[in-house]
Amino acid sequence: MLSAMNVPAPAVRPAEPDLAAPASADVAQQDGLRAFEAEMRRHNQRLFRLAFALVGDEAEAEDVLQDSYVRAYEHLATFEGRSGIGIWLARIVRNQAIDHLRVRQARQAAIALEAELPPRPDGADGYLERAPAPPHRASVELDRSREEVRAMLQQAIATLAPHFRAVFMLREVEGMSVEDTAAYLGIPAATVKSRDHRARILLKQELGPAFDGRVGDIFEFQRERCDRIVARVLDVLRAP
Repeated sequence: MLSAMNVPAPAVRPAEPDLAAPASADVAQQDGLRAFEAEMRRHNQRLFRLAFALVGDEAEAEDVLQDSYVRAYEHLATFEGRSGIGIWLARIVRNQAIDHLRVRQARQAAIALEAELPPRPDGADGYLERAPAPPHRASVELDRSREEVRAMLQQAIATLAPHFRAVFMLREVEGMSVEDTAAYLGIPAATVKSRDHRARILLKQELGPAFDGRVGDIFEFQRERCDRIVARVLDVLRAP
């Protein structure tokens, strides 16, 4: 996890240098950081929602996005500009999310294996207990308040399989077109349509009448989170 930095991010220069240019000299590196900060702020919300869609946890999504930005800056020279920097960054986020999930799965497998072991004979608490099964969600009633329904919708989206959740987040929450969603995820447009349709069916089954097909403003990406992510990335990139 990247370390936090409490100082505010520097102001963005109006004129942005070429992001694909190498940053070997100190001055070029500072110009590159200012330009890269502008790109982070421009793409932060969409890429965060993509990261969340893939890993299903907001804190882990921040870690994935921050690591992705660091990796992207270190490999700016490989950006050829053919697909646009937003799609290039999205590919890096997808790869980082996959690596993150592999580490998580390996850790969970180790915990599950340890949980299967018998208790220690001396009664010491040396093994992890199996987590209790989550309670079954009660049916959503029509008279729930808007905030309650919103919270339930966020929770239901979080339980979707990652490939459905990623499409739904980009199409319905972020409002991207089918074509742009396909480019971001590297899948055919027809697959985007089918997964979006399937995700809506699953949400309708989960929430019943509470889900009328409208998503509204959920998974808000506030300025505080944007500043925090940018500051942490800049902290790492400026470190000697």
